[in-house]
Amino acid sequence: MPISTRRKWTKPSSIVLAAGLFGPAAVAGPLDEPHLNIIPRTAEEQTRIEAVLAPPSDFGAPQQFEDMSAGAATVRVRNNADAFSQPSGNMPFADELDFKVGNGLFRKLWVSSPSSTLASDGLGPLFNARSCQRCHLKDGRGHPPEGPEDNAISMFLRISIPGDAGTEVAEIEDYIATAPDPTYGTQLQDFSLPGHPSEYRLQIDYEEFEIALSDGEVASLRRPTYTAADLGYGPLHPQAMLSPRVAPQMIGLGLLEAIPAADILANADPEDTDGDGISGRANIVWSVEYDQPMLGRFGLKAGAPTVRHQSAGAFAGDIGISNPLFTGAWGECTEAQTDCRAGPHGDGDDRVYEIGQEGLDLVSFYSRNLAVPARRDVGDAQVLRGKEMFNALGCTSCHRPAYVTHRLEDQPEQSFQLIWPYTDMLLHDMGEGLADNRPEARATGQEWRTPPLWGIGLTEQVSGHSYFLHDGRARSLLEAVLWHGGEAELQRDAVIDMPAEDRAALIRFLESL
Repeated sequence: MPISTRRKWTKPSSIVLAAGLFGPAAVAGPLDEPHLNIIPRTAEEQTRIEAVLAPPSDFGAPQQFEDMSAGAATVRVRNNADAFSQPSGNMPFADELDFKVGNGLFRKLWVSSPSSTLASDGLGPLFNARSCQRCHLKDGRGHPPEGPEDNAISMFLRISIPGDAGTEVAEIEDYIATAPDPTYGTQLQDFSLPGHPSEYRLQIDYEEFEIALSDGEVASLRRPTYTAADLGYGPLHPQAMLSPRVAPQMIGLGLLEAIPAADILANADPEDTDGDGISGRANIVWSVEYDQPMLGRFGLKAGAPTVRHQSAGAFAGDIGISNPLFTGAWGECTEAQTDCRAGPHGDGDDRVYEIGQEGLDLVSFYSRNLAVPARRDVGDAQVLRGKEMFNALGCTSCHRPAYVTHRLEDQPEQSFQLIWPYTDMLLHDMGEGLADNRPEARATGQEWRTPPLWGIGLTEQVSGHSYFLHDGRARSLLEAVLWHGGEAELQRDAVIDMPAEDRAALIRFLESL
């Protein structure tokens, strides 16, 4: 059975940071996890954890509990598009109603103000989608537009310009200050309410090229070029930096949030002191929720510290819905967009925000508890061979297989679970080929957070496509591997050169996750 989850709550713990994450004023200061009610581990538990997380030495059989990707929160695999839409398998019955209500809010179509549908108005005036579900269809991965007749509803361009560090982030070492584009804000919206021009149309042009693989095989990749076309409010700032972003899958977020910060930081090696060519760095971001620096965990560059922060930011930026963390009723409208700010909004009735504290908490609970399906075919000979290749190549240096989550007083679903997300939650330089050249907090323009791999083999079943990476340029798992560069260049080249049979086994292993 997965590690059990019951114990009386004691004082929450804090983590002491090594020098290098903060500047001199904050060296050896605490990096708290204020969003979690943590029960400290005992020495006996820590010994058990180290044993269960030890890397395998035998690839002839699956590891114990390897099929339970999310520990006791794992659910059986459904054979339809609902595979990512189930609640945590260990959720108490009393909490299922909260999950279902959160799902309703996640799916709710917002309408413009004023409207007779009180508590559902406040959309926009500029937006990327009318609901969370429109981007994260079936709680899965978005995709780039497929041809001129398709819209970009699950993809947009982030935008920023170079800026000056504010007092709240000045203490964070290596923080790269940026500012919103003075006209277009921090992301471009391609939809708008009547009477308001949309900000742009996403245009993508692809250049196809081939890579020769061993044993006579050839792979074809596509290199995208992004254009913010048909700008509705004049030119972009001359120093504008654009970054394409596809909506990621939603499963297992609460478990990623419950990984001890100390366990994530223990894998950081910014100076590559072990000489393996891998130099993962933690992103440290400013929490608007707790008014302090925190470890970044969510988003493609780990720019958000908590599920609630990420959810609130999406409500404001993607849908134009004000909430307790991002309070502007006009969403992403800038001061330059005067008509947008002056228009009617959904805060004119008894509501303080267009979605209030209770609604935001319910959506966060839903997002935190979207379950990870069980692994498939863990004992298959080809899958085991692919797993051996994955380990031998050093892929686990970034895609760390397993963790044990914190003991938590009030989150039984996430408490003390052995999980298999295949990520180190750190930033890595992925080379010029994948660079967006737009920094985010401590992340440079070539760095991305290692994405979790759990559920990746179900992408086509859930989302109806097999597009991967931050912008969906890769049309298969093999293409995604072949785009790896920078710190992963040696691993990519090894995949190119390995026997075709081993390459097929590697992909088969990834499909089993």
